[in-house]
Amino acid sequence: MPLSNNSFGFMKMTKSHSISRYAPTPSGYLHFGNIYSFILTYHIAKKENAKTLLRIDDLDKERTKNNFLHDIFNTLDFLEIPYDLGPKNFSDFKSNYSQLSRMSLYKEALENLKTKKLIFACDCSRKKILKSNPKGFYNGFCRNKKLDFNKSDAAWRVATPKDIEVNLNDYSGVTVSGKLPSLLSDFIVRKKDGFPSYQLASLVDDLHFGVDLIVRGKDLYGSSLAQVYLADIMGKNDFPKSTFYHHQIIKNENKEKLSKSAGSTSVFYLRNQGKKKSEVYQALAELLGLQGTFTQLQDFSILVK
Repeated sequence: MPLSNNSFGFMKMTKSHSISRYAPTPSGYLHFGNIYSFILTYHIAKKENAKTLLRIDDLDKERTKNNFLHDIFNTLDFLEIPYDLGPKNFSDFKSNYSQLSRMSLYKEALENLKTKKLIFACDCSRKKILKSNPKGFYNGFCRNKKLDFNKSDAAWRVATPKDIEVNLNDYSGVTVSGKLPSLLSDFIVRKKDGFPSYQLASLVDDLHFGVDLIVRGKDLYGSSLAQVYLADIMGKNDFPKSTFYHHQIIKNENKEKLSKSAGSTSVFYLRNQGKKKSEVYQALAELLGLQGTFTQLQDFSILVK
Protein backbone atom coordinates (compact mmCIF):
# COMPACT_ATOMS: atom_id res chain seq x y z
CA MET A 1 0.00 0.00 0.00
CA PRO A 2 1.57 3.31 -1.09
CA LEU A 3 2.30 5.94 1.50
CA SER A 4 0.76 9.33 0.99
CA ASN A 5 3.09 11.98 -0.43
CA ASN A 6 2.60 14.16 2.63
CA SER A 7 4.53 11.53 4.60
CA PHE A 8 7.73 13.11 3.33
CA GLY A 9 7.46 16.66 4.62
CA PHE A 10 10.65 18.03 6.18
CA MET A 11 11.16 21.37 7.88
CA LYS A 12 14.43 23.26 7.87
CA MET A 13 16.85 22.40 10.67
CA THR A 14 19.25 24.95 12.15
CA LYS A 15 21.13 22.67 14.57
CA SER A 16 24.40 21.21 13.27
CA HIS A 17 24.95 17.46 13.34
CA SER A 18 28.00 15.23 13.15
CA ILE A 19 26.98 11.59 12.58
CA SER A 20 23.90 9.64 11.57
CA ARG A 21 23.75 5.86 11.09
CA TYR A 22 22.29 2.85 9.37
CA ALA A 23 21.63 0.26 12.09
CA PRO A 24 20.41 -3.01 10.55
CA THR A 25 20.14 -6.31 12.41
CA PRO A 26 21.41 -9.45 10.61
CA SER A 27 18.29 -11.48 11.42
CA GLY A 28 16.97 -11.70 7.86
CA TYR A 29 17.54 -10.39 4.35
CA LEU A 30 17.15 -6.62 3.99
CA HIS A 31 13.78 -5.58 2.54
CA PHE A 32 12.18 -2.44 1.13
CA GLY A 33 11.53 -1.07 4.62
CA ASN A 34 15.22 -1.22 5.47
CA ILE A 35 16.22 0.35 2.16
CA TYR A 36 13.72 3.18 2.59
CA SER A 37 15.20 3.95 6.01
CA PHE A 38 18.74 3.86 4.58
CA ILE A 39 17.77 6.21 1.76
CA LEU A 40 16.19 8.71 4.13
CA THR A 41 19.19 8.54 6.44
CA TYR A 42 21.59 9.11 3.55
CA HIS A 43 19.75 12.17 2.21
CA ILE A 44 19.04 13.73 5.62
CA ALA A 45 22.67 13.29 6.67
CA LYS A 46 23.83 14.76 3.37
CA LYS A 47 21.52 17.72 3.79
CA GLU A 48 22.84 18.30 7.32
CA ASN A 49 26.50 17.84 6.29
CA ALA A 50 26.75 14.88 8.69
CA LYS A 51 28.73 11.69 8.19
CA THR A 52 26.95 8.33 7.99
CA LEU A 53 27.98 5.30 10.06
CA LEU A 54 27.16 1.66 9.36
CA ARG A 55 26.39 0.14 12.78
CA ILE A 56 25.25 -3.47 12.73
CA ASP A 57 23.39 -4.82 15.78
CA ASP A 58 24.53 -8.44 16.12
CA LEU A 59 23.97 -9.30 19.80
CA ASP A 60 20.96 -11.54 19.18
CA LYS A 61 22.83 -14.85 19.15
CA GLU A 62 19.87 -16.95 18.08
CA ARG A 63 18.83 -14.83 15.10
CA THR A 64 22.14 -13.42 13.84
CA LYS A 65 23.37 -15.42 10.83
CA ASN A 66 26.48 -14.93 8.71
CA ASN A 67 24.50 -15.06 5.46
CA PHE A 68 22.40 -12.13 6.68
CA LEU A 69 25.56 -10.24 7.62
CA HIS A 70 26.94 -10.78 4.12
CA ASP A 71 23.59 -9.59 2.73
CA ILE A 72 23.95 -6.19 4.41
CA PHE A 73 27.20 -5.47 2.61
CA ASN A 74 26.03 -7.05 -0.65
CA THR A 75 22.82 -5.00 -0.66
CA LEU A 76 24.52 -1.69 0.13
CA ASP A 77 27.03 -2.41 -2.63
CA PHE A 78 24.38 -3.50 -5.14
CA LEU A 79 22.26 -0.39 -4.55
CA GLU A 80 25.35 1.83 -4.30
CA ILE A 81 24.31 3.30 -0.95
CA PRO A 82 27.47 4.82 0.55
CA TYR A 83 28.52 5.47 4.12
CA ASP A 84 31.51 7.20 5.69
CA LEU A 85 32.26 5.24 8.85
CA GLY A 86 32.13 1.64 9.99
CA PRO A 87 33.06 -1.76 8.56
CA LYS A 88 33.80 -2.01 4.86
CA ASN A 89 33.08 -5.73 4.56
CA PHE A 90 32.17 -8.88 6.46
CA SER A 91 35.72 -9.56 7.69
CA ASP A 92 36.25 -5.99 8.84
CA PHE A 93 32.99 -6.14 10.78
CA LYS A 94 33.86 -9.43 12.49
CA SER A 95 37.35 -8.22 13.41
CA ASN A 96 36.67 -4.64 14.44
CA TYR A 97 33.01 -3.64 14.67
CA SER A 98 30.94 -6.49 16.11
CA GLN A 99 28.99 -5.52 19.22
CA LEU A 100 30.80 -8.38 20.96
CA SER A 101 33.92 -6.19 20.89
CA ARG A 102 32.09 -3.56 22.98
CA MET A 103 30.89 -5.83 25.78
CA SER A 104 33.07 -3.97 28.30
CA LEU A 105 31.18 -0.74 27.50
CA TYR A 106 27.82 -2.40 28.04
CA LYS A 107 28.98 -3.94 31.34
CA GLU A 108 30.25 -0.57 32.51
CA ALA A 109 26.86 1.01 31.78
CA LEU A 110 25.05 -1.79 33.61
CA GLU A 111 27.30 -1.42 36.65
CA ASN A 112 26.61 2.32 36.58
CA LEU A 113 22.88 1.65 36.76
CA LYS A 114 23.32 -0.94 39.50
CA THR A 115 25.51 1.35 41.61
CA LYS A 116 22.91 4.10 41.34
CA LYS A 117 20.20 1.59 42.38
CA LEU A 118 18.16 2.37 39.29
CA ILE A 119 17.57 -1.25 38.26
CA PHE A 120 16.31 -4.47 39.80
CA ALA A 121 16.60 -8.18 39.06
CA CYS A 122 13.54 -10.00 37.70
CA ASP A 123 13.01 -13.74 37.21
CA CYS A 124 9.51 -13.50 35.71
CA SER A 125 8.99 -15.70 32.66
CA ARG A 126 7.24 -14.43 29.56
CA LYS A 127 4.46 -16.92 30.30
CA LYS A 128 3.98 -15.42 33.76
CA ILE A 129 3.90 -11.88 32.37
CA LEU A 130 1.36 -12.82 29.68
CA LYS A 131 -0.78 -14.54 32.29
CA SER A 132 -0.83 -11.31 34.29
CA ASN A 133 -1.40 -9.14 31.19
CA PRO A 134 -2.39 -10.62 27.80
CA LYS A 135 -0.70 -7.69 26.03
CA GLY A 136 2.63 -8.50 27.64
CA PHE A 137 2.83 -5.39 29.82
CA TYR A 138 5.07 -5.91 32.83
CA ASN A 139 3.33 -5.25 36.18
CA GLY A 140 6.40 -4.61 38.35
CA PHE A 141 6.07 -7.94 40.16
CA CYS A 142 9.78 -8.17 41.11
CA ARG A 143 10.39 -4.50 41.85
CA ASN A 144 10.48 -4.91 45.62
CA LYS A 145 11.63 -8.52 45.87
CA LYS A 146 15.31 -7.50 46.00
CA LEU A 147 16.46 -10.52 44.04
CA ASP A 148 20.20 -11.10 43.74
CA PHE A 149 21.52 -9.60 40.51
CA ASN A 150 23.65 -12.72 40.11
CA LYS A 151 20.63 -15.02 40.31
CA SER A 152 20.60 -17.42 37.40
CA ASP A 153 17.89 -16.85 34.82
CA ALA A 154 17.24 -13.28 35.98
CA ALA A 155 16.92 -10.22 33.76
CA TRP A 156 17.77 -6.69 34.90
CA ARG A 157 15.07 -4.04 34.55
CA VAL A 158 15.01 -0.26 34.91
CA ALA A 159 12.51 0.93 37.50
CA THR A 160 10.60 3.46 35.40
CA PRO A 161 8.31 6.00 37.13
CA LYS A 162 4.65 5.78 36.23
CA ASP A 163 3.55 8.10 33.40
CA ILE A 164 7.08 9.48 32.99
CA GLU A 165 7.31 12.18 30.29
CA VAL A 166 10.38 12.20 28.04
CA ASN A 167 11.43 15.06 25.76
CA LEU A 168 12.85 14.46 22.27
CA ASN A 169 14.43 16.90 19.84
CA ASP A 170 12.40 16.35 16.68
CA TYR A 171 13.85 16.93 13.21
CA SER A 172 11.15 19.54 12.64
CA GLY A 173 13.06 21.78 15.03
CA VAL A 174 10.70 21.50 17.98
CA THR A 175 10.90 19.56 21.23
CA VAL A 176 8.21 16.89 21.56
CA SER A 177 7.17 15.13 24.73
CA GLY A 178 5.88 11.60 25.07
CA LYS A 179 5.15 8.95 27.69
CA LEU A 180 6.95 5.63 27.73
CA PRO A 181 4.60 3.07 26.18
CA SER A 182 3.16 0.48 28.55
CA LEU A 183 5.15 -2.25 26.83
CA LEU A 184 8.35 -0.49 27.94
CA SER A 185 7.37 -0.06 31.57
CA ASP A 186 10.35 -1.26 33.64
CA PHE A 187 12.11 -2.18 30.40
CA ILE A 188 14.94 -4.71 30.35
CA VAL A 189 18.57 -3.55 30.15
CA ARG A 190 20.22 -6.95 30.59
CA LYS A 191 18.63 -10.13 29.32
CA LYS A 192 18.53 -13.44 31.14
CA ASP A 193 21.40 -14.73 29.02
CA GLY A 194 23.64 -11.99 30.45
CA PHE A 195 23.75 -9.95 27.24
CA PRO A 196 22.65 -6.30 27.14
CA SER A 197 19.21 -5.57 25.77
CA TYR A 198 18.63 -3.69 22.54
CA GLN A 199 17.71 -0.52 24.44
CA LEU A 200 20.96 -0.38 26.40
CA ALA A 201 23.27 -1.58 23.61
CA SER A 202 21.82 0.83 21.05
CA LEU A 203 22.25 3.76 23.44
CA VAL A 204 25.81 2.83 24.40
CA ASP A 205 26.75 2.33 20.74
CA ASP A 206 25.36 5.70 19.68
CA LEU A 207 27.23 7.37 22.54
CA HIS A 208 30.42 5.50 21.65
CA PHE A 209 30.33 6.50 17.99
CA GLY A 210 29.09 10.05 18.61
CA VAL A 211 25.77 9.62 16.77
CA ASP A 212 23.57 12.70 17.15
CA LEU A 213 21.13 12.42 14.23
CA ILE A 214 18.90 9.34 14.45
CA VAL A 215 16.56 8.33 11.63
CA ARG A 216 14.32 5.36 12.40
CA GLY A 217 10.79 4.08 11.87
CA LYS A 218 7.80 5.26 13.86
CA ASP A 219 7.58 1.75 15.28
CA LEU A 220 10.73 2.59 17.26
CA TYR A 221 9.40 5.85 18.71
CA GLY A 222 8.97 4.13 22.08
CA SER A 223 12.58 2.96 21.92
CA SER A 224 13.71 6.55 21.34
CA LEU A 225 11.85 7.61 24.48
CA ALA A 226 13.29 4.70 26.48
CA GLN A 227 16.85 5.39 25.33
CA VAL A 228 16.69 9.12 26.06
CA TYR A 229 15.26 8.34 29.50
CA LEU A 230 18.03 5.79 30.08
CA ALA A 231 20.69 8.30 29.02
CA ASP A 232 19.21 10.87 31.40
CA ILE A 233 19.32 8.62 34.47
CA MET A 234 22.82 7.41 33.56
CA GLY A 235 24.04 10.99 33.40
CA LYS A 236 24.94 10.67 29.71
CA ASN A 237 23.74 14.11 28.75
CA ASP A 238 24.95 14.12 25.14
CA PHE A 239 22.40 11.61 23.85
CA PRO A 240 19.25 13.54 24.92
CA LYS A 241 20.58 16.40 22.78
CA SER A 242 20.39 14.20 19.69
CA THR A 243 17.87 14.91 16.95
CA PHE A 244 15.32 12.26 15.95
CA TYR A 245 13.34 11.70 12.78
CA HIS A 246 10.74 8.91 12.87
CA HIS A 247 9.61 7.98 9.39
CA GLN A 248 6.52 6.24 8.10
CA ILE A 249 6.50 2.44 7.98
CA ILE A 250 6.13 0.72 4.61
CA LYS A 251 3.34 -1.85 4.64
CA ASN A 252 2.27 -4.62 2.31
CA GLU A 253 -1.06 -5.01 0.53
CA ASN A 254 -2.59 -6.37 3.75
CA LYS A 255 -1.51 -3.21 5.62
CA GLU A 256 1.05 -5.22 7.55
CA LYS A 257 4.60 -4.09 8.35
CA LEU A 258 7.15 -5.69 6.04
CA SER A 259 8.89 -8.68 7.59
CA LYS A 260 12.36 -10.06 6.99
CA SER A 261 10.72 -13.47 6.67
CA ALA A 262 8.75 -12.23 3.64
CA GLY A 263 11.30 -12.94 0.94
CA SER A 264 9.41 -11.34 -1.93
CA THR A 265 10.18 -7.83 -0.62
CA SER A 266 13.87 -8.54 0.08
CA VAL A 267 16.59 -7.20 -2.20
CA PHE A 268 18.23 -10.64 -2.06
CA TYR A 269 15.09 -12.21 -3.54
CA LEU A 270 14.74 -9.54 -6.21
CA ARG A 271 18.40 -9.90 -7.23
CA ASN A 272 17.94 -13.65 -7.56
CA GLN A 273 14.99 -12.92 -9.82
CA GLY A 274 17.35 -11.00 -12.09
CA LYS A 275 16.21 -7.50 -11.12
CA LYS A 276 18.63 -4.66 -11.76
CA LYS A 277 19.41 -1.87 -9.33
CA SER A 278 17.25 0.57 -11.31
CA GLU A 279 14.30 -1.85 -11.20
CA VAL A 280 14.59 -2.26 -7.43
CA TYR A 281 14.61 1.51 -6.93
CA GLN A 282 11.66 1.97 -9.24
CA ALA A 283 9.67 -0.73 -7.41
CA LEU A 284 10.38 1.00 -4.09
CA ALA A 285 9.32 4.39 -5.49
CA GLU A 286 6.05 2.92 -6.72
CA LEU A 287 5.44 1.33 -3.32
CA LEU A 288 5.95 4.76 -1.77
CA GLY A 289 3.49 6.32 -4.21
CA LEU A 290 6.14 8.55 -5.79
CA GLN A 291 5.60 9.76 -9.34
CA GLY A 292 8.33 9.65 -11.97
CA THR A 293 11.38 7.55 -12.70
CA PHE A 294 13.65 6.50 -9.83
CA THR A 295 16.69 4.52 -10.93
CA GLN A 296 19.38 5.60 -8.48
CA LEU A 297 19.88 6.80 -4.92
CA GLN A 298 20.13 10.46 -5.90
CA ASP A 299 16.61 10.42 -7.36
CA PHE A 300 15.16 10.08 -3.86
CA SER A 301 16.48 13.48 -2.80
CA ILE A 302 12.88 14.60 -3.37
CA LEU A 303 12.09 13.03 0.01
CA VAL A 304 13.96 15.72 1.92
CA LYS A 305 13.26 18.84 -0.16
